[in-house]
Amino acid sequence: MDSLVDGNHTEVTEFILLGLTQDPVLRVILFIIILCIYLVTIAGNLCTILLIRVSTQLHHPMYFFLSNLAFVDMFFSSSVTPNMLVNFLMDKNVISYHGCGIQLGTAVFFGAADCFLLAAMAYDRFVAICSPLLYSTKMSTQVFVKLLIVAYTGGVFDASSFTTSFCSFHFCGPNRVNHFFCDFAPLRDVACSEDSVLILLSTLTAGFIVVFTVIIIAISYIYILITILKMRSTEGRHKAFSTCTSHLTAVSLFYGTLTFIYVMPKSNFSTDQNKVISVFYMAVIPMLNPLIYSLRNNEIKSALKRELGRLAP
Repeated sequence: MDSLVDGNHTEVTEFILLGLTQDPVLRVILFIIILCIYLVTIAGNLCTILLIRVSTQLHHPMYFFLSNLAFVDMFFSSSVTPNMLVNFLMDKNVISYHGCGIQLGTAVFFGAADCFLLAAMAYDRFVAICSPLLYSTKMSTQVFVKLLIVAYTGGVFDASSFTTSFCSFHFCGPNRVNHFFCDFAPLRDVACSEDSVLILLSTLTAGFIVVFTVIIIAISYIYILITILKMRSTEGRHKAFSTCTSHLTAVSLFYGTLTFIYVMPKSNFSTDQNKVISVFYMAVIPMLNPLIYSLRNNEIKSALKRELGRLAP
């Protein structure tokens, strides 16, 4: 039952997600690949959280931000990937109206929180490099907690605006969503009517979050670059820059794919290309972040070796 008749209108009560492909062989291959990606995502981010929690040498604001980023990435991927895996195994992947709204809101919440956390981590690097003597004051526990509250509150506001807009949609006919999850744009495509004011509010909220966090990151790294260039010691420059490379890589991947999906004109690429980029954005990047930070960070590698040494007989 995917619709109910209400007077002269047919109300949609569930949606059919068309997924990435209808090719049965390709579906099996993609299932195996994305299942492996998801398992590595959960294991990598969980290990990052546990390592930062048990290793006292990592009890610094930068790593607490990293543990929160790992938490957000883990659930950001989990908001979509399990349903996508089910999609590969079934001929018709059905999701209820309320389930669709919850999936949309959850994905938006963790996506927005990701933006704020990346901005907070950029600010942390700015303070550490540009004002090292004041770091303990400017990045105190109170400041750290306030930045986290802003990150998660921003996620709540963004998710609320999109779920409210979703609830304003009137679905009266087709219920086939051309995506592997309940993304906002494909849902608009199948809606018969919408509230333009709420749509504008959602767009402005998301746009503000992206632009605001990008500005914070850009300003932080401009000052960091200026400070590094003023350093006389080559070793000091290298050490300062090496603390930023992991974060810069994560920022480039996240905002690069975000731009392709939501900022660039839709006429520039097809729906299928959009789906592939969305997989990278929602499944691959959460897997890569723990690898980026662990492979390029000497403190994390040192802490990992120490903890593994304690576990060894």
